[in-house]
Amino acid sequence: MTKKILIINGPNLNLLGEREESKYGKVTLKEVKKNCEIHTKLIGLEMEFNQSNIEGEIVTIIQEAKNNFDGIIINAAGYTHTSVSIRDALDIFKKPIIELHISNIYKREEFRQKSLISGIVNGIICGLGSNGYILAINAMHDLLKDGN
Repeated sequence: MTKKILIINGPNLNLLGEREESKYGKVTLKEVKKNCEIHTKLIGLEMEFNQSNIEGEIVTIIQEAKNNFDGIIINAAGYTHTSVSIRDALDIFKKPIIELHISNIYKREEFRQKSLISGIVNGIICGLGSNGYILAINAMHDLLKDGN
Protein backbone atom coordinates (compact mmCIF):
# COMPACT_ATOMS: atom_id res chain seq x y z
CA MET A 1 0.00 0.00 0.00
CA THR A 2 1.32 3.45 -0.93
CA LYS A 3 2.27 5.60 2.04
CA LYS A 4 0.60 8.98 2.24
CA ILE A 5 2.24 12.10 3.66
CA LEU A 6 0.91 15.51 4.57
CA ILE A 7 2.91 18.70 4.09
CA ILE A 8 1.65 21.61 6.18
CA ASN A 9 2.75 25.21 5.69
CA GLY A 10 2.03 27.94 8.22
CA PRO A 11 1.46 31.69 8.07
CA ASN A 12 2.94 33.91 5.39
CA LEU A 13 4.36 31.02 3.38
CA ASN A 14 1.72 31.80 0.76
CA LEU A 15 3.89 34.89 0.06
CA LEU A 16 7.04 32.95 -0.82
CA GLY A 17 8.76 34.47 -3.81
CA GLU A 18 7.57 37.97 -3.03
CA ARG A 19 8.82 38.58 0.51
CA GLU A 20 12.30 38.68 1.99
CA GLU A 21 14.03 36.95 -0.90
CA SER A 22 17.33 37.10 0.98
CA LYS A 23 15.88 34.76 3.62
CA TYR A 24 13.36 32.70 1.64
CA GLY A 25 14.50 32.83 -1.98
CA LYS A 26 12.55 33.49 -5.16
CA VAL A 27 10.62 30.22 -5.36
CA THR A 28 6.87 30.55 -4.85
CA LEU A 29 4.80 28.18 -2.71
CA LYS A 30 3.05 27.04 -5.89
CA GLU A 31 6.46 26.04 -7.32
CA VAL A 32 7.39 24.30 -4.06
CA LYS A 33 4.13 22.33 -4.21
CA LYS A 34 4.73 21.31 -7.83
CA ASN A 35 8.29 20.16 -7.01
CA CYS A 36 6.98 18.17 -4.06
CA GLU A 37 4.26 16.55 -6.19
CA ILE A 38 6.79 15.50 -8.82
CA HIS A 39 9.22 14.13 -6.25
CA THR A 40 6.69 12.20 -4.17
CA LYS A 41 5.36 10.49 -7.29
CA LEU A 42 8.91 9.66 -8.35
CA ILE A 43 9.68 7.87 -5.08
CA GLY A 44 6.26 6.25 -4.70
CA LEU A 45 4.53 8.37 -2.04
CA GLU A 46 1.17 10.08 -2.09
CA MET A 47 1.06 13.65 -0.83
CA GLU A 48 -1.32 16.34 0.24
CA PHE A 49 -0.02 19.92 0.48
CA ASN A 50 -1.69 22.56 2.68
CA GLN A 51 -1.08 26.14 3.75
CA SER A 52 -2.95 28.22 6.29
CA ASN A 53 -2.42 31.51 8.05
CA ILE A 54 -4.84 30.44 10.77
CA GLU A 55 -3.58 28.51 13.80
CA GLY A 56 -6.86 26.72 14.49
CA GLU A 57 -7.10 25.49 10.89
CA ILE A 58 -3.62 23.99 11.18
CA VAL A 59 -4.59 22.25 14.43
CA THR A 60 -7.68 20.79 12.73
CA ILE A 61 -5.64 19.62 9.72
CA ILE A 62 -3.22 17.83 12.08
CA GLN A 63 -6.03 16.27 14.14
CA GLU A 64 -7.72 14.92 11.01
CA ALA A 65 -4.41 13.61 9.64
CA LYS A 66 -3.98 10.82 12.20
CA ASN A 67 -6.53 8.64 10.40
CA ASN A 68 -5.50 9.51 6.84
CA PHE A 69 -1.72 10.00 6.69
CA ASP A 70 1.40 8.04 7.55
CA GLY A 71 3.63 11.06 8.22
CA ILE A 72 3.65 14.85 8.46
CA ILE A 73 6.17 17.38 7.23
CA ILE A 74 5.45 20.74 8.83
CA ASN A 75 6.81 24.20 8.22
CA ALA A 76 4.88 25.92 10.98
CA ALA A 77 6.58 29.25 10.16
CA GLY A 78 5.93 31.83 12.90
CA TYR A 79 3.79 29.35 14.85
CA THR A 80 6.93 27.28 15.44
CA HIS A 81 7.86 29.69 18.20
CA THR A 82 4.44 30.43 19.68
CA SER A 83 1.87 27.67 19.25
CA VAL A 84 1.41 25.21 22.07
CA SER A 85 -1.81 24.12 20.33
CA ILE A 86 0.02 23.03 17.17
CA ARG A 87 2.63 21.28 19.31
CA ASP A 88 -0.06 19.41 21.24
CA ALA A 89 -1.86 18.36 18.04
CA LEU A 90 1.42 17.06 16.58
CA ASP A 91 2.14 15.17 19.81
CA ILE A 92 -1.19 13.35 19.46
CA PHE A 93 -0.36 12.30 15.87
CA LYS A 94 2.04 9.51 17.04
CA LYS A 95 3.53 8.89 13.59
CA PRO A 96 6.68 10.30 11.94
CA ILE A 97 6.92 14.10 11.84
CA ILE A 98 9.62 16.26 10.29
CA GLU A 99 9.96 19.93 11.18
CA LEU A 100 11.05 22.07 8.24
CA HIS A 101 12.24 25.66 7.88
CA ILE A 102 13.45 27.40 4.74
CA SER A 103 15.77 29.69 6.70
CA ASN A 104 18.14 28.70 9.48
CA ILE A 105 16.14 29.64 12.56
CA TYR A 106 19.31 29.47 14.68
CA LYS A 107 20.88 32.34 12.71
CA ARG A 108 17.84 34.56 13.13
CA GLU A 109 16.46 36.72 15.93
CA GLU A 110 16.66 35.20 19.41
CA PHE A 111 12.90 34.65 19.65
CA ARG A 112 13.00 32.56 16.44
CA GLN A 113 15.69 30.27 17.81
CA LYS A 114 13.26 28.47 20.13
CA SER A 115 10.99 25.89 18.54
CA LEU A 116 8.09 24.57 20.56
CA ILE A 117 7.70 21.57 18.25
CA SER A 118 11.31 20.34 17.95
CA GLY A 119 11.05 18.17 21.04
CA ILE A 120 8.35 15.95 19.58
CA VAL A 121 9.45 15.52 15.95
CA ASN A 122 11.65 12.82 14.43
CA GLY A 123 13.94 15.32 12.75
CA ILE A 124 14.51 18.93 11.75
CA ILE A 125 15.64 20.42 8.44
CA CYS A 126 16.42 24.12 8.35
CA GLY A 127 18.44 26.65 6.42
CA LEU A 128 18.55 24.83 3.08
CA GLY A 129 15.96 26.92 1.28
CA SER A 130 13.08 25.39 -0.60
CA ASN A 131 15.32 22.36 -1.31
CA GLY A 132 14.57 21.41 2.30
CA TYR A 133 11.15 20.18 1.18
CA ILE A 134 12.70 17.54 -1.09
CA LEU A 135 15.16 16.55 1.64
CA ALA A 136 12.26 16.23 4.09
CA ILE A 137 10.31 14.07 1.64
CA ASN A 138 13.33 11.79 1.21
CA ALA A 139 13.81 11.57 4.96
CA MET A 140 10.11 10.81 5.50
CA HIS A 141 10.26 8.12 2.81
CA ASP A 142 13.14 6.49 4.68
CA LEU A 143 11.37 6.77 8.04
CA LEU A 144 8.24 5.13 6.65
CA LYS A 145 10.20 2.45 4.80
CA ASP A 146 12.24 1.56 7.90
CA GLY A 147 9.23 1.65 10.20
CA ASN A 148 10.86 4.19 12.53
